[in-house]
Amino acid sequence: MYRGAAFALLAALSLTACGGGDSDDNPLSGDSGDSDGKSLVVGSANFPENQLLAEIYSQALESKGLKVTRKFDIGAREVYYDQVVKGGIDVFPEYNGALLAVAVDKNSTATTTEDINAELKEKLPKSVEILDSAAAEDKDSVTVTSETAAKYDLKTLADLKPVAKDFTIGAGSEFKTRTQGGVGLKKVYGVEFGKFQPLDAGAQTTLVKLLKDNKVQAANLYTTDPAIVADKLVVLEDPKNLFSSQNVTPLVYKDAVNDKAKEALDGVSAKLTTQDLLDMMKKLVDDKEDASAVAKEWLTSAGLVS
Repeated sequence: MYRGAAFALLAALSLTACGGGDSDDNPLSGDSGDSDGKSLVVGSANFPENQLLAEIYSQALESKGLKVTRKFDIGAREVYYDQVVKGGIDVFPEYNGALLAVAVDKNSTATTTEDINAELKEKLPKSVEILDSAAAEDKDSVTVTSETAAKYDLKTLADLKPVAKDFTIGAGSEFKTRTQGGVGLKKVYGVEFGKFQPLDAGAQTTLVKLLKDNKVQAANLYTTDPAIVADKLVVLEDPKNLFSSQNVTPLVYKDAVNDKAKEALDGVSAKLTTQDLLDMMKKLVDDKEDASAVAKEWLTSAGLVS
């Protein structure tokens, strides 16, 4: 899954999130190996929220006296997943449902946190494992404006069925053909949109504007996008769990991550909530705060660093 909040700020946030890390232009170059005298390589995808999570992981590991090399802004799962499996990256903030459905088992029908994690533990390559999942989620949604919700009495995805033929939905191009997307909306809820407006993965800010301007009547936004709160958008409920759980979950290369590192990462998962992500993304996107400072502030407030 492409995580979504404010991709327009990607370049700037990528620089701030990488503060204190390796300046090498190639995010996959540099030291790897175990945490016993070597740097743990912490990676991130190429969007602000994931970079923030990687910075939180990095600072939590450093607070335990572990050395960290930051390799942020790597790219999509198709790029970074194999690097973790091969040991080029040691620690990565993942989203469990997307990890399972996109990289591990595209035919999986698991939707709950428990079922997803059980399948991941069974099906992941032997070189990697997931640690504890956080309560925090950033998952797909179909979102409408409050005006559209009121006009058509929309509360759940099922409510779209009689009106979707007159709607245009805006989303990343992959949404149209994914089970957790257009295919699943038709199969699970009988919802078929009249038109589909594809956008690049980095165009979430544009997508929100199109939604607010009624150029699209529904949008595939992610649930920690600050625009949902700021613009009083309505996330339609998903009672049949079309969109699987997307808990923030550390994916780690087993040989590199010792008990001290696992303790630090599990400590983050034990504290991190979806509201925390919303609050932190607001600070990044709306308040233009530095990602490393936002990470440290949250870790301090959670009692994970002093």
